[in-house]
Amino acid sequence: MTKILVYGAGPLGSLFAARLQQGGNQVSILARGQRLTDLREHGVVLVDVQTQEQTVTRVHVVEKLAADDAYELVLVIMRKNHALQILPVLAANQCTPNVLFLCNNAAGPQAFTEALGKERVLIGFPNAAGYRQGHTIHCLAGTQDDKAYIPFGEVDGRITERTRQVARVLESAPGFGAEMRADMDAWLKYHVALLFPSLAPAIYAAGVDNYRLARTRDLVVEAMRAMREGFGVLRSLGYPVTPSKLRVIEWLPEPILVPLAQRLLANPRMETALIKHAQAARSEVDHLIEEFMTLARTTSVPTPTIDHLLRYYEPDAPPVPDGSHQIPLRWDGLLAALGALALLISGGVLWIRRLSGKKQGG
Repeated sequence: MTKILVYGAGPLGSLFAARLQQGGNQVSILARGQRLTDLREHGVVLVDVQTQEQTVTRVHVVEKLAADDAYELVLVIMRKNHALQILPVLAANQCTPNVLFLCNNAAGPQAFTEALGKERVLIGFPNAAGYRQGHTIHCLAGTQDDKAYIPFGEVDGRITERTRQVARVLESAPGFGAEMRADMDAWLKYHVALLFPSLAPAIYAAGVDNYRLARTRDLVVEAMRAMREGFGVLRSLGYPVTPSKLRVIEWLPEPILVPLAQRLLANPRMETALIKHAQAARSEVDHLIEEFMTLARTTSVPTPTIDHLLRYYEPDAPPVPDGSHQIPLRWDGLLAALGALALLISGGVLWIRRLSGKKQGG
């Protein structure tokens, strides 16, 4: 049994607190105001948005983290701009050796390590989504049959005994697994590039409506091009595409990539995964766009599509016409894909010839 504090009682903090408690850990969750009252009266009420199954889990609730409170692990699960605000409180507590920040982050872990020391900090991402209605949390998360794996790691990329211990704690939560990574900072940077200077302004330009975005091809085209520009920024800074599956965004030609993205955006789960968060967390979107653009400004990589999309993000910008599809699609990626296939085939032919030659010579 591990003594854990979940710092942040929003949708995902509540989800993790409940699941970790169900996994046999001694969990406390820090809450204030109406959320504090709701948790004490009702417990953590979770509704799975896919199955509509409801669970109620009683978790110990606290109002603050005192300097002498001792926990084996603190999970900070909140928006990045809010996480920065609680660093003095976390720094004042020297009784907790492990603090895992599960949040979007383009700027890197420096602010966390400067406040707490590198030896106390781990970074990761919650890999779940949710929103709150009254005292109920509606969540999109893993199940026992289809686990959500939480990527996390040390700030210096090492896999340590501490990393393994934290992985075991995360894996104790029903529906969750743990993915220990040596490149977590790069992972988080690419996740921000994937969403915030690209997809987020497109969502706002579509009236914060994933279905409208899905049928407005021009916005999807620009979002994909903005992602590629963001990846180019990170590559120029020495970060390879992470995780590797994101490379498909770089090499798939737009006539294939854009329809795939439109289909994904039209999935009802995107209402929870994207739209509810965009409606509730504009301050975090602002913060993460600024973090990423700060990185971009340190390079010479042009970002014309990102710059254009960010104009739609201005509060008084009119939405793009529903269904707009004026931008011609590019086939650029097809040449790269065909080139890779040609190299693969020619390499296979050479290998077969060499093998045949060896057999004849033998």
